[in-house]
Amino acid sequence: MINVAGLTDLSEQLVSQQLKNSNVATTTVNQDSFESLYNSAIGMITETDELADDAETEEINFALGYSDDTHTLQIAQEKANIALQYTIAVRDRFLEAYEKIMSMQI
Repeated sequence: MINVAGLTDLSEQLVSQQLKNSNVATTTVNQDSFESLYNSAIGMITETDELADDAETEEINFALGYSDDTHTLQIAQEKANIALQYTIAVRDRFLEAYEKIMSMQI
C-alpha cells in the first residue's frame, strides 16, 4: 500500500526545485544526444572522404600503370560512390527534418 500522507506537505518551492532539476537533466540528455548525432555525422563525412581518396589513389595507380587490377579499382570506386550516396541521403533527411521543425507553429 502506498502512503500518500507525505504528499500533502509539498511546497511550491519543493515542486519548482524538482522541475528545475528535471529540466537540467533533460537538457543534458538532449545535448548528449545531439553531440553523439553530430559526431556520428562528422565521422560519416570523414569516412566518405577517405573512401573517395582511396578511389582516387586507385585511379591514379591504374592510370600510371602501377596497378593492372581493374577489380580493385572498381571496388574502390563503388565504395566511394555508395558512401557518397548514403551521406547525401542522410543530409537530405536532416534538411527535411529541419524544414518540418521550422514550419511548426509554436
